[in-house]
This record gives sequence, C-alpha cells and structure tokens, in this order.
Amino acid sequence: MKILAVEDDAVSRAVLRQALLKLGHDVRQASDGEEAWAILQQEPVRVVVSDWSMPQMDGLSLCRRIRATLGAEYTYFILLTARDATGENQQAAADAGVDDFLTKPLNFDELWNRLRVAERILRYATQVRQLEELMPICSYCKKVRDDKNYWQQIEGYINERTGSEFSHSICPDCYKRVVIPQLEELKKSSQR
Repeated sequence: MKILAVEDDAVSRAVLRQALLKLGHDVRQASDGEEAWAILQQEPVRVVVSDWSMPQMDGLSLCRRIRATLGAEYTYFILLTARDATGENQQAAADAGVDDFLTKPLNFDELWNRLRVAERILRYATQVRQLEELMPICSYCKKVRDDKNYWQQIEGYINERTGSEFSHSICPDCYKRVVIPQLEELKKSSQR
C-alpha cells in the first residue's frame, strides 16, 4: 500500500519510514502539511500517517484539506502525536476527520494493527464507491432510479447531481430507424 509519512522531525520521519518499509509498504515522505499536500496533488495516496504539530500546516489542517476534496478516493488518516489523548484533543481530531491515533514514541505493533484496519476500511470504501457509481436504469424507458427509489428521466437525474443541462437531438442511426419510417407513415396516411 502507498503511504504518505508526514513528520517535521527528521529522525522521527526516518523511524516512521523504516517501520513502514519493514511492513512492506511503498512510502512517500513530507516534512510538513504543505509538502504533503503538494505530494497528494501529484499522486494518489490512500493512507496518510501524519504528525499533529508541524510548521507551515499541521496534521489537523492537512486532514481537513484532504476531507474537503470532493470526488477523491477516501484517504485513511492516522494522526501521530505526543499530545495527551484528552477528550478535547480527541474531539478536535475527530472534527478534523482523523480516522485513528498513534502516540509517540512509535510502537511497531500498534502501527501494524492500525494499518491492517486501514486496509480493510479502504477496501470497503472502494466497494461502496463502486456500488454508488452504478446507475440503475430502465432498459425500456431509460428512466433512472435515485437513492429514494424514485424513477426519473436520466436528464433530471444527472442535472441534480452535476448541474449539467441537456439539449436533445437525434443520432443518425435513430433517424434512419425511427424518424424516416415515421415520416413515410405520415406521407402514406396523408395521401389516403
């Protein structure tokens, strides 16, 4: 799994990188949230292990920015911190969108367990996204069923989700197959 390790302390970053490599992961590194964000814009990374306190952009700000990105694959975010696990700190992290915590100093077994959970969650997130992307459409009238089990014209369904507007036309195949026979039938009926 590709993991982004974000840590401003060079020694702690090296320890985290080595632990992730030892667990068989592909590791990218960043020294703060700004650098991590730049990496995330260049390549997809499904797991971020980030220090909380960093210069430039801290771990919570990075997590908020990731969560604000629409349409992206879900990113599992593990916050690495030396802070006490007070209710206030846990609430601040949960409000930012953090999935899990690891405390410093890094414990290899805890890291392994958290990453196993991350893999399961990401697998399920991918399956849910694939199911959500299915569009149930009637093979006869081409109406689409929405999340509330309401059937509507495909144009309305897509417009509600994307804002796209539609103009209607006739493709060459339908013109030959449908319109020309209708025109010929109209000619015949008007000649009678």
